[in-house]
Amino acid sequence: MTDKQAAARPWGDHQFSIYLDGAEGCYPSLPMGYGAMARAAKKLLDQRAYWYVAGSAGAETMRANRDALRHWAMVPRMLRDCSQRNYACTLFGQKLAAPVLLAPVGVQDMLHPHGELATARAAAAVGLPLIAALLSSHNLEEIAAQMGAIPRWFQLYWPKDWELTESLMRRAERAGYGALVVTLDTRIIGWREKDLARGFLPFLKGQGLANYTSDPVFQQRLGDKGPAAVPLVWASLYSDLSHTWHDVARLRKLTNMPLLFKGIMHPDDARQAVDCGADGLIISNHGGRQVGGAPASLDALVAVRAALGDAVPLLFDSGIRQAGDAVKALALGAQAVLLGRPYLWGLALGGEAGVVEVCRRFLAEFDLTMALAGLGSLDELQEGILQPRSRR
Repeated sequence: MTDKQAAARPWGDHQFSIYLDGAEGCYPSLPMGYGAMARAAKKLLDQRAYWYVAGSAGAETMRANRDALRHWAMVPRMLRDCSQRNYACTLFGQKLAAPVLLAPVGVQDMLHPHGELATARAAAAVGLPLIAALLSSHNLEEIAAQMGAIPRWFQLYWPKDWELTESLMRRAERAGYGALVVTLDTRIIGWREKDLARGFLPFLKGQGLANYTSDPVFQQRLGDKGPAAVPLVWASLYSDLSHTWHDVARLRKLTNMPLLFKGIMHPDDARQAVDCGADGLIISNHGGRQVGGAPASLDALVAVRAALGDAVPLLFDSGIRQAGDAVKALALGAQAVLLGRPYLWGLALGGEAGVVEVCRRFLAEFDLTMALAGLGSLDELQEGILQPRSRR
């Protein structure tokens, strides 16, 4: 079966195509399941790269993300007509084939030589939007060129330099990005023991800085210092701990793109963000990589949704490993979810084809999970399809 033929089939049919291939002696190129992929990637990758993706700021935060998702059980309903299924949604005027986006992750050339370009091509092939990371190995224009008409958003770590901030935002607009995602939870790097044990922060080696070195304002700040000075100049401009909610009005005026804030965990911050002009929020604890002992992102989603009601789009990030996790987050109030580490292991193991396969599997599992639960559309998702388990 060709990639084009596979892409044209209903998502859930990807499962059947794997079985058909198996009947002919052709078996999956990637291990099945998140854990198996992670273990295979660990054997393949430089350990600094592996732990940069797999590590966290205190294992309890990452564990909390998974425990919160396990806390909810899905209760399937029988004999409902699910013969015609539609999971399309619209966010900020952009039509999405499914409520799934690829999360912004930087420095992807640590995992595969083609890095973000392979991921962007894969996203375009499958039809999933990509949130391109600021700290990427290829610049935002190069990434956008791989996406065609598929929606793409741009993620920004809010720089100290306002002129640089505006330059990056203008470049994203010109390159056709449809929304700006400002990550608030990483103004400084969290205490990540796996990275500290290896003394590894890739940006200080000049990795992941393509958007800076390709920016005219950054080049002005660099002056005649030369390439060796790039990491230090970057570090001096990367972030500003003095930014407050009062500065958001100025940021809001710099772009007409929909503005989302990523890293929101507290209902009061959610209200503040909306009052300051946010069009949407991404509930996230950065995959457990920033605050050791932080609440689970799913628990924060429930609290923020209760505080804001249904007026503001909420996206969910941190802890998604399989499609059932996505269904739970959507039932608890998210409009869409971000897929992160699973597609990174696909990139490490198979490049563009690996990301395509991970995405197809995820969509197939999503389709099958929804149908098996008796749900034919996103409108039918609500907390009533879930029941709590006791936490241990």
